[in-house]
Amino acid sequence: MSDFQGLEYEQQEADERVIEIARVAKVVKGGRRFAFRVTIVAGDRRGSIGIGIGKANAVPDAMRKASERARKNMRKVALFGSTIPHPVIAKVGGAQVLLKPASPGTGVIAGGGVRAVVEAAGISDILTKSLGSANVLNVVKATFEALTQLKSVEEEAARRGKPADQLLPFWERRKPVYDRKRA
Repeated sequence: MSDFQGLEYEQQEADERVIEIARVAKVVKGGRRFAFRVTIVAGDRRGSIGIGIGKANAVPDAMRKASERARKNMRKVALFGSTIPHPVIAKVGGAQVLLKPASPGTGVIAGGGVRAVVEAAGISDILTKSLGSANVLNVVKATFEALTQLKSVEEEAARRGKPADQLLPFWERRKPVYDRKRA
């Protein structure tokens, strides 16, 4: 019984957003066969996100499939407070997405699918730009790809052999406070 409660708790915890419901067609001998493709993003608002795509003859079935795939596809994303640690660009198909860290209080400057993905990940301060194709599915996939490319400040500092405070965003690099007695 406790396993069931744990599963129920996990399902309630994830923030799921339907990004797109598209009617797709397959051409067959007698004409066209229509189905529905649903794109869902699931996130815990604490740095884990997943995207799922489900296809079925009815919308509820497609949503169920997409939701299950989004939960199964969950990945951890490196965050820095309420933003991301560094700028990143990702390209999927013709869609290219640029994500840049923003200082606290900026908010989410993003449109459509990009906004849904970054909010589900728990990012509340970010600047974004969608370049190239406006295809919603490819833009969402590119955003997901960009977020999975992120490295934590400590990880990148270790790779470069530098102290972590040199790689912080500019608004976090505080100038040293001088001792007032010397002034």
